[in-house]
Amino acid sequence: MNENVNVLLKLFLEYLQIERNYSQYTIEYYQHDISEFAEIMKEQGITELKDVKYSDVRLFLTTLFERKLARKSVARKISSLRSLYKFLLREKLVTENPFSHISIPKIEKRLPDFFYEEEMSNLFKACEGTEPIDLRNKAILELLYATGIRVSECSQLRLSEVDLFLSTILVHGKGKKDRYVPFGSFAHDALERYIKDGRNKLITKQSSHDYVFVNYRGGPLTTRGIRVILDKIIEKSSLSGTIHPHMLRHTFATHLLNNGADMRTVQELLGHAFLSSTQIYTHVTNEYLKKTYMTHHPRA
Repeated sequence: MNENVNVLLKLFLEYLQIERNYSQYTIEYYQHDISEFAEIMKEQGITELKDVKYSDVRLFLTTLFERKLARKSVARKISSLRSLYKFLLREKLVTENPFSHISIPKIEKRLPDFFYEEEMSNLFKACEGTEPIDLRNKAILELLYATGIRVSECSQLRLSEVDLFLSTILVHGKGKKDRYVPFGSFAHDALERYIKDGRNKLITKQSSHDYVFVNYRGGPLTTRGIRVILDKIIEKSSLSGTIHPHMLRHTFATHLLNNGADMRTVQELLGHAFLSSTQIYTHVTNEYLKKTYMTHHPRA
């Protein structure tokens, strides 16, 4: 990328971080998508973002499909670049958005992956232990399952935002939207034990801070670090397959709906701006009901 593109990209990423409050993980995706686009444009002799036309975008999409990228990946890249140009238009750094008339490929809707209650029990058993790291890992798993918070929200959680007396946490969600989320007795006990015992043994004078979850050196635990921890938990359990942090968020929502929670409450707990984002879980619960019926009804 030339110097001018780098400057515009830096401005846009700062906007995502400061104004939109996006996680570092999400920002990295935007950076990768935009850098890739700039390189492909450079191969066509276009070095300025303001010089990109609709026909150039069509050529970019052709290149992506020739690479046999999944529709989901192509849709994400289009969304990233459309957002970039909307920002540049707002700042009057370009005169048009060449992505404004580009349609996002339809993505096949997949039901969210989630754990059954028996599988969650296996994961909790894999966290048992008395070492500070064990206490931390158990607290992370209990909190993610108890609240359905995003991993980025978990890593940014501070001690002042945890109320053990009321069993609630203050969560800073996407778009600077705050919400209070309650948690149950299992998460309460795991958090209390970790904060009062495990965390104190991991933290040092040199690494003093108020983030709840810390790494083995005492520094703040990153979202990537939490993903590594979850991978290790599933390796220790008797479960096969992989785990991704959002599975615990999906599991939280699915188990609530399976046990009679209403959609609006789940929407609020998850921090979804739109009910449509939460409605995907009704399909999961319907599948669950059907499977239960087929398994247990004598005339199924």
